[in-house]
Amino acid sequence: MRNIDVDKTANAWSSLSGAVFVPHSEPEYRRLAALLDGLVDEVGEDESHPLASLMEVVSILIEKYEDERVPELRTE
Repeated sequence: MRNIDVDKTANAWSSLSGAVFVPHSEPEYRRLAALLDGLVDEVGEDESHPLASLMEVVSILIEKYEDERVPELRTE
């Protein structure tokens, strides 16, 4: 028996996977950051906006990349 939610997600994901992904390189990071900029422009602070959750997911993906790959600025 197939899970209907998985089927719906698979259909939607095929359209989104080129834009929303876990970045593994600087160019991918920049592409995701550009998407986030566009989402911020569209959504702003409207938590009820249909794209608000997507904006949050993209920001988490960017934060994870930065935590793993962007060196902290040192203050000495």
